[in-house]
Amino acid sequence: MIPWYKQAVFYHIYPLGLLGAPKQNQEEAVTPRFGELMQWIPHMRELNCTAVYIGPLFDSSSHGYDTRDFRLIDRRLGTNDDFKEFVSECHQNGIQVVVDGVFNHTGREFFAFRDLQAKRDASPYRDWYRGVNFGWGSPLGDPFGYEAWQGHYELPCLNLKNPVVKDYLFETIRFWVDEFDIDGIRLDCANVLDFDFMKEMRAKTSSMKQDFWLMGEVIHGEYSRWVNQETLYSVTNYELHKALYSAHNDHNYFEIAHNVKRLEAVGNALYTFVDNHDEDRIASKLNDPAHLIPVYHLLFTLPGIPSIYYGGEWGIEGKRSRTSDEALRPAISIQKKQELSCTLTEQITALAGIHKKYDAFHGGAYKELLLTNRQYAFCRLGETDRLVSAVNNDDHPAALSIPLPFSAQNAVNLLEPESSPLLVENGRLSVTLPADSGAIYLLREE
Repeated sequence: MIPWYKQAVFYHIYPLGLLGAPKQNQEEAVTPRFGELMQWIPHMRELNCTAVYIGPLFDSSSHGYDTRDFRLIDRRLGTNDDFKEFVSECHQNGIQVVVDGVFNHTGREFFAFRDLQAKRDASPYRDWYRGVNFGWGSPLGDPFGYEAWQGHYELPCLNLKNPVVKDYLFETIRFWVDEFDIDGIRLDCANVLDFDFMKEMRAKTSSMKQDFWLMGEVIHGEYSRWVNQETLYSVTNYELHKALYSAHNDHNYFEIAHNVKRLEAVGNALYTFVDNHDEDRIASKLNDPAHLIPVYHLLFTLPGIPSIYYGGEWGIEGKRSRTSDEALRPAISIQKKQELSCTLTEQITALAGIHKKYDAFHGGAYKELLLTNRQYAFCRLGETDRLVSAVNNDDHPAALSIPLPFSAQNAVNLLEPESSPLLVENGRLSVTLPADSGAIYLLREE
């Protein structure tokens, strides 16, 4: 049986932004916002999403990645019981739940760091952090120095070679599984995590829950170092992310095709996306908004596990500034869904539905069929399905004669199910794609 994550269509939520939570966590009482979040579950189903990556969730001082309690839901969002109910409701609607695991560092209000501040070298937690040195003081006034993530001293780095720290984090994951019934973890900063730590995590979590998924945030590097039988199941495909927008801005589909071929050795398990909570919105990156349609078409038909970042289905824009990511993480009311919906929303819904239905997209083989600067066609081959995906990024219609590597009598465009089948003649599928569009053809013998 194929694991759920190989068939998944993800919806990505940054909850502190989506729900309009205060930027600083100074609230003494819990503010219940999960009631509003629950209203997004039917929307995810309507989009044909089968999984949600939601995070950061756990109690933090500000943006969510400066954790102060790994086992407590951020009070700006709600309670542990609220999140437990959210996961249960997701499961009842056929949606798996993946959360952020921020294990590279903590915030300065985390109990171990606070104890270190108070007791210095007498603290039993002095070895919980990397590079602790009592011979100098930190830039934030601590009477000791320590390693911080990318020099941000509000994020002291955990010592993941310390067995006590590892046990604490593994027990935290077990707590999340037992208490909330989550289905996987997205590992923050996986590109700098200790590899032995990740291998132990893989071994530990495989016995906690069947098909428990580990996906890592990796921006640079050879993905096969992380995606293998011992470490993680998947990583974020930043290579394809970059290729998707720059290839359309430059009218250069060779960039995408080269990227796909290069990554074939890693497999079909990479987590693919066009924007996220750290990247400018794809609608702001593209020079021509008409290219949103072919971009999302490729997201759902190329190898990988596709993800929609909340608001992307409506083509909303947003750019980060030098000092803030807030524009990438806006508050959106689900009540505005009808006025925000557009042609792009309909197209994404259709693409997600096709991706969910056909096994060729669940790890099926990829083969390039046709490639020019502005047109691109490839097939995806599953055990039962043979599909051809074709896109056109030109602002004029394009007539294509696509060579097929297998026999077929005709083809049906799944995005236009009412249209007449097209005959395959002399081993070629001849089609005309409208400007800035895509098509998915189901090849048939009869």
